[in-house]
Amino acid sequence: MMDVTHALGPDGPLADKIPGFNPRSQQQAMAERITERIQSGGVLVCEAGTGTGKTFAYLVPALLSGRKTLISTATRNLQDQLFHRDLPLICKVLGLTVKATLLKGRSNYLCRHRLKLAEEDLGAVARELRGQFKQVLAWSKGTQRGDIAELSLPEDAALWPLVTSTGDNCLGQDCAHWQSCHLVQARREAQSADLVVVNHHLFCADLALKDEGFGEILPGADCFILDEAHQLAEIASSFFGISLSSRQLHGLARDTDLEVKCVADAAPGLRERTARLERAAQDVRLGLSDADRRGTWRELDGESDLQRALESLERRLQALIEGLTVHIGRAKGLDACLERAKDLLERLHALTAPETPDKVRWFETQGRGFRFHQTPLEVAELFRAQIARQGTAWIFTSATLAVGDEFGHFVRQLGIEDADTQRWDSPFDYPSQALWFVPRGLPQPSDPSYNSAVLELACEVVGYSRGRAFLLFTSHRALRETAAGLEGRIAYPILVQGTAPRAELLERFRALGNAVLLGTSSFWEGVDVRGEALSCVLIDRLPFASPGDPVLAARIDALRQRGGNPFRDYQLPQAVIALKQGAGRLIRDSTDRGVLVVCDPRLLSRSYGYTFLESLPAMARTRDIAQVRAFFEAATQERQVAHDGP
Repeated sequence: MMDVTHALGPDGPLADKIPGFNPRSQQQAMAERITERIQSGGVLVCEAGTGTGKTFAYLVPALLSGRKTLISTATRNLQDQLFHRDLPLICKVLGLTVKATLLKGRSNYLCRHRLKLAEEDLGAVARELRGQFKQVLAWSKGTQRGDIAELSLPEDAALWPLVTSTGDNCLGQDCAHWQSCHLVQARREAQSADLVVVNHHLFCADLALKDEGFGEILPGADCFILDEAHQLAEIASSFFGISLSSRQLHGLARDTDLEVKCVADAAPGLRERTARLERAAQDVRLGLSDADRRGTWRELDGESDLQRALESLERRLQALIEGLTVHIGRAKGLDACLERAKDLLERLHALTAPETPDKVRWFETQGRGFRFHQTPLEVAELFRAQIARQGTAWIFTSATLAVGDEFGHFVRQLGIEDADTQRWDSPFDYPSQALWFVPRGLPQPSDPSYNSAVLELACEVVGYSRGRAFLLFTSHRALRETAAGLEGRIAYPILVQGTAPRAELLERFRALGNAVLLGTSSFWEGVDVRGEALSCVLIDRLPFASPGDPVLAARIDALRQRGGNPFRDYQLPQAVIALKQGAGRLIRDSTDRGVLVVCDPRLLSRSYGYTFLESLPAMARTRDIAQVRAFFEAATQERQVAHDGP
């Protein structure tokens, strides 16, 4: 078997056959540690700084090992990149033939049954969606995999729920299209594959024993590689919980009506029962006040209108169950709706039962919708039970797992305190490539004038950088205020999160070359813009999570009751990892240069600031904005010399 160090080394096949491939000692060392872990089993937690090349560092050992491997990434975009670009490239260069497959959650695959229902009742498809529906219909006749990513429609298009399935509305083996189902086909391929690529949502759904993707796959793997692992604990907590939403209730009512139309001489009483269920769901939303908000269940105590609405919702669900029970066996679709109604009633009962101290119950409202949640405060025991299986190898990796040199926060969250840990610094020359700037004179973030001060600073810095900047915010309110304040004050294109899909904004940012992009949480990570188009990252505040978040508030209470220190043990580590992610947007290549601006004066004035500082790359540092101007002027001169020649 080929040695991984040779494969990734200066005389190896990757250096020989991949243009621009640069051998890195950090990458080789990481690959060696992963190889050892795959061979011996057990758990390895490793942080690889930006530029290490961690994807190749785990793909090469996995492919050469011959073991059945499951790789999980944070998002569907990263999943597609790994499967369609990185994996085929390495297999070609190394001359390997590996049976690999890409497996996504069921909502990513066209559902033939729901497409047929929509086609037979085109009136149920909103007029503005019918053009998209015709596209899907034409595509459905030729697609082999049924992956909706094959179409250029936005992934959040309102049409998709009408032609894809969920765990609630899937008919399973009772479906007439079972043998030709795209999801079933993808699962079968995954069962027989040597390497399966999934995402964290799908992985956690399987751990939670929810039928969302590949319950048959997880037990068969010898090696698990979880990239962008810093997101795992948060994602897992949602899958080990319970939720009930207005969308689920309205979807049940809509699908029941569709199925009734397919049954000759169907009882008209079902239509009346679904209409009453929808009205009951609307009444619950009205009982939660008009404003969009998130809060704990305790905040709803004493809301008599809401309590009456919840009791009515329970009665309407029970009435629909009774109505559907009369028609058992008449149609597979109606039988499936009956099971969904029973499941939603069970969730409602669980959510309205007395609370337990290991879970937090909370709600959120947005527009005309609502969602109730019950979330476990810890997932460590659940992970620990899976990882205890003998002979399997678990690799957790990311560019941001450690706080300083310590992995304690991450391993405690997942219950893997006995794991081996290792971190490798970035191979980039941060002291010469990047300048880190904390301005003097800004007020504290709690000061009412703080956002205005950040705006003034942003205008000045963006002038020096000639656009080419990310402005990252910890709240939508600060983003909106700054976006409005920049209009008419800077001479560069302004792109604002929410005005277009994320992928479209990033594509425009790269193409324009001098734009200023304003974003919140989703732009802090998973964004890779190389070259001059991104030369400045400005972060408005240290990214401490809002103490008003109901799940965070419950975790703080639980930690305090156990005698812990919530700030030191949870809030600070989470903020450090988030800041590392945001700062990591700046330098993405060995030729990149740029300035990181952290506006928040607490970074240098509070004792905890050192924890942030020791976790950031070793950039040159300044508090003098004249040095920021000089940095950009020098970079401009260097580019000019490189362009014109000496």
